This record gives sequence, structure tokens and C-alpha cells, in this order.
Amino acid sequence: MITSEELLAIAVEVARDAAATARRMRAEGVSVAATKSTVTDVVTAADRAVERQVLDALRRRRPGDAVLGEEYGAGETGPAADGGVRWIVDPIDGTVNYLYGLPYYAVSLAAEVAGEVVAGVVRNVATGEEWTATRDGGAWRDGQRLTCSAATDLGQALVATGFGYDAARRAHQARVVAELIPHIRDIRRMGAAALDLCLAAEGRVDAYYEKGLAAWDLAAGGLVAREAGLLVTGLSGRPAGPDLVLAAPPALHGPLHARLVDLDADGGP
Repeated sequence: MITSEELLAIAVEVARDAAATARRMRAEGVSVAATKSTVTDVVTAADRAVERQVLDALRRRRPGDAVLGEEYGAGETGPAADGGVRWIVDPIDGTVNYLYGLPYYAVSLAAEVAGEVVAGVVRNVATGEEWTATRDGGAWRDGQRLTCSAATDLGQALVATGFGYDAARRAHQARVVAELIPHIRDIRRMGAAALDLCLAAEGRVDAYYEKGLAAWDLAAGGLVAREAGLLVTGLSGRPAGPDLVLAAPPALHGPLHARLVDLDADGGP
């Protein structure tokens, strides 16, 4: 049976090649291919080309595996066999940043076995920074093992978050931020969930939360965060998922969780 380390090696190779394609296509000029949930939720030609490249690369290396991708879904592969591997790919996390040339967008690729993510890589296309993790093997960037923030005071915590594309959801999320910000150091909104999770993993922000993440937003970055010591959960005993993802060090998780519950952060549209 293939190991988590072997799956990570495949993921890293495929993600690096995919990032090179995304970088080249960005240099050649970005074209919007379609929109998704709203007119501001764009898909570029590069999103589709990069995901197609990842699908083809995985099919060559692991023809029996399933793949779940943001652009093509799961329609091009069958479901994972019992105990089999499913790959979860976001070809360009932070597409709007990519569109505008803001250097905060990434290729995210994770391997899941029996419903549990066991290996993942997130690579910032613009900077070349790369975060990796395996289950029980730690989280790493550039050969350095990552540990999350040691902050203990919520009032001094720098917290990252993000917003959805639906106007009603954004309004609800803005109200949550407005009520939260007096109780923390500050908010950062950078526009790529996988990278936000990786920054939290190494303490470049103290914590992160967001409503509306899909599996491809969370899979690799969530593993990096957990392996760096963050608690990655939903609210009120629920697992991390579309309703809410909260990633925080143990000392901050409780008070930030309580504040987000009070603010109905996982409610609204």
C-alpha cells in the first residue's frame, strides 16, 4: 500500500509543474473564461488549463485513483475504491488575486485515503513558497518544521478571514467582522484560503476563520494547519466544513470560538 510520504512526493511534483503553468499563463495575460456563483466569482482559462494538467498527470501516475477538482468536479474519474486514494485539487486558489496580479494565489493538492487527508501541498505560484504536510508527519516549509502561533491573548491576535461572493453572505460576514474586530489585534483578508491556513500554520497570522470553504479550499491547507498544532474545527462541536472553518492555536481556539458563536459566524446565507 502506498505511504503518505509517497503520495506527498507525487503531489509536490504535480503541484510544482502546475504552478509553473499558472505562472507562465499569468505572464501571457489572463482571460476570464466564465463565472460561477456570481458575476464576481470568475474562472480564468488558466484555472481550467491547470486543473486539466493536474488531472492528466495524476491519471498517468495513479490511473485507478479518484480526483475531485474545483473546475471539473469528480465527473472525470470514478469514486475512490474502498481504501483507495482520492486527490483534491484547487488549480488556482485566489483566482481574483491571479486576475489582478496580486501575488497571493496558489496551487493546492491533497491526497485523501478512506475519507481522511493524509498528504498535501500548497504552493504560492507568485512567490514559490511551498508548504507540505503528511498525517502525523508534521508541517513544513522550505525544510523548516512549522509550529503555530504561541499567542494566548485574543485581544492581541491577528486573525485572517475571507468573504464569499454572494452579496447577502458578504453582508453577514461583514457584520461578524465589525463586531469581532474590537476584541482582537486586527483582521487580514488576503483572498486565498489555502494560503491563509498555511500562514496560520507558521504563525504569520495567529488564527483564521471563514464560512463557505469547499473541500478543495480546505484539504491541503487544513492538513498543514493541523500538523502545525492548530485546532481546525467548525463551531459548536461540528467539523470544519462549508458552514465554518476555524483554525486557531489551542490557547486562542476557545475564546475565538466563543466569540464567533456569539456572532453567529456560521449563520446567515
